[in-house]
Amino acid sequence: MLGFIKKDLLMIKSNWKFLTILFIVYIFMSFSNQMDISFILPFMSVMVMISTFSYDTLNKWDNYATALPNGRKNLVKAKYVATVFVIILITLLTTILSILISVFHHDPVNFNELLITIISSIFATLLVQFIMYPIIYKLGIEKARIAIFVLVFGLVIMGGIIINCFDLSFIGKYLNIISDYLIIIIILLTIIFYLISYYISLKIMMKKEY
Repeated sequence: MLGFIKKDLLMIKSNWKFLTILFIVYIFMSFSNQMDISFILPFMSVMVMISTFSYDTLNKWDNYATALPNGRKNLVKAKYVATVFVIILITLLTTILSILISVFHHDPVNFNELLITIISSIFATLLVQFIMYPIIYKLGIEKARIAIFVLVFGLVIMGGIIINCFDLSFIGKYLNIISDYLIIIIILLTIIFYLISYYISLKIMMKKEY
């Protein structure tokens, strides 16, 4: 499995010039107070990891990998492990940059608020990827792009309808109650969604024909 993980990381490394330029642009905009880097950088991992699926399809990697011993299982497991590794790496970098930006603007660094923001962005990023991966394994990267767009568009519309048609003020009361345990809850939800998504992807891959 280590070879599978290394393959994904090397694919990401091959795009280092593009990622560096994008990274510099985001940093500049963050120092200019045009965007919050704590949310932008983790979502870069989505784009980065999706590109590995495109490379796999282009090079027919799955056909080769599934012929290896435990190839299907290792293929899925490596993708999820690589995803977590990339997000952790980007998150550490994001945390350092967020502190530097606060110091640059002479703003006090609220580490508790920063921690909640970082963990929330990780959860949101992983949630997006945990939804996307089973769809990609089921439909392939090209068809999955369309399906994911339709899904996200549908969720946005549904969210707008719910906000406009229902009184959601009661949610604020519950949030105040669980605020002391928010970090623990987010971590537990992340682990649960990780396991659910992984086993769905693995089940799809085990039944897939090449």
